[in-house]
Amino acid sequence: MVEPDNTKLSIRDLTIRFGNATALNKFSLDIRRNEIFTIIGPANSGKSSLLQSLNRLNDLNPVYQKSGTVLIDGQDVDKIDAESLRKRVGIVFALPFPLPLSIFDNIAYGPRMHGIRNKKKLSEIVEKGLRDAYLWDEVKDRLQTPAMNLSGGQQQRLCIARILAVDPEVIMFDEPTSGLDPISTARVEETLRVLKQRYTIILVTNNVAQAARVGDRTAFLLMGELIEVDETKHLFTSPKDKRTDDYITGKFG
Repeated sequence: MVEPDNTKLSIRDLTIRFGNATALNKFSLDIRRNEIFTIIGPANSGKSSLLQSLNRLNDLNPVYQKSGTVLIDGQDVDKIDAESLRKRVGIVFALPFPLPLSIFDNIAYGPRMHGIRNKKKLSEIVEKGLRDAYLWDEVKDRLQTPAMNLSGGQQQRLCIARILAVDPEVIMFDEPTSGLDPISTARVEETLRVLKQRYTIILVTNNVAQAARVGDRTAFLLMGELIEVDETKHLFTSPKDKRTDDYITGKFG
């Protein structure tokens, strides 16, 4: 575990069930401020369930059951208004979901929902979000065109910009490059490296090479259990658990 003053998210004895199925079992972990924390593991290991417990998206599932605690800056997430929490802890999914609006209105949607109406302020927010997502130079001359016209890689960076526009503290990525070509993947990865200077980044990826490239620390999950967590360079070069070694060397998964 890390020192409390450097901990952004603290997870203690978290157990997640959906009906009779256990997704995570007595899971404990600290995530530091301003790091890229990568999470790897085969399908059905609880990776996405973990992410969606951090901003309470799992609460929308009627069969969801939870025990244990999740703290952000020492505050229990269950005691934070869900909308406020999801503003602080945003998520980008595997498939980009642009709204059926213009590029500009996609980015401005969140700030407008939070009461910002001033056109100059909205324009500043939109430009900053697109710049931070490394998309501004590609779209600045067509902000009023439909976001659906963008390429897959551009749509994913648009979704990142949309999250940034509401000024989050933590950004979670659930396999954000799974459907992208290598060039688009590289652009998203470079975006993550820059964003960690101001945000805490959590990246779930099925691509172990990607975790090795961008992660500061990496956790390996297997069948709902945390098998190992370490500095990424150590986990990939000298894992302590044979199951970790078997997974990252492709012997299963």
